[in-house]
Amino acid sequence: MHWPIRRAQCQVAVRSGFQSVVGMPFERIALSWWRAGLPGTSTLEKFGLPRRAIEERLGDALILRVDPCELIRITDWRGYAHRSRPSSSAFLWDGEWDLRRGDLRQGSRYRFISDLDDHRDDLRRTERFRELKARLDAGRPWSSHQQGILLDSENRILTYLRVYLSFLDDMAVRGFDARRGKDQLGVAVSREGRLIKINRGLHRLAMAQRLGLPSVPVTVKAVHREWWETVTQGATGEEALTRVKVRLAECLPETEPGPLDPSPT
Repeated sequence: MHWPIRRAQCQVAVRSGFQSVVGMPFERIALSWWRAGLPGTSTLEKFGLPRRAIEERLGDALILRVDPCELIRITDWRGYAHRSRPSSSAFLWDGEWDLRRGDLRQGSRYRFISDLDDHRDDLRRTERFRELKARLDAGRPWSSHQQGILLDSENRILTYLRVYLSFLDDMAVRGFDARRGKDQLGVAVSREGRLIKINRGLHRLAMAQRLGLPSVPVTVKAVHREWWETVTQGATGEEALTRVKVRLAECLPETEPGPLDPSPT
């Protein structure tokens, strides 16, 4: 596991270094150009505007507090061509991604957390333990190079499960601490101005849902272009950002299924 872990760490370091040295300076320049209304503004908007620079500019205005038990719809990319997916580097997303929604109440993370809670006195009875034990018995122990985990014994499997259970119990006592996870709870705004969960932070969201916490902070990572155009009404630059900032505070979680949802599995 040593070299795969080191390789994963090096890849993360290289990406992070490139982003801070090259990516962010370029995005700041592009956003400044757009805010100033210089030639090429429409082209920058066409390509979706630089997400990280907008996050830096809008700051806490992108952080909303929502009831986790209402944040139940997530983007569902099953059967969606990868080339058709919006760029994670863009703040404006085109396409029908917001019409294809999964239900987090039926998702693997919520089942996992609920199963741990239900069988906390004997984690060997959980579905996840049985899956991991089956892999171990087949000579294919589960591993994660990014996390530096190799579950090559029954004790390690139980320790791995206890870590998640300890996070759940800590959240029950201390509440949701956004600083504890490495990823923010990201959401995107649909064409109708509703919040849809995107990947990252799904285990912590499932814990908050299981515990019935009154609210959690989520961060807007992208908005549908149609919603952007409805809100900005042709405005650009600082005026557009101000209008978006005001309307973001009105956005609530999407709770209904989408018209293009894939068939359930």
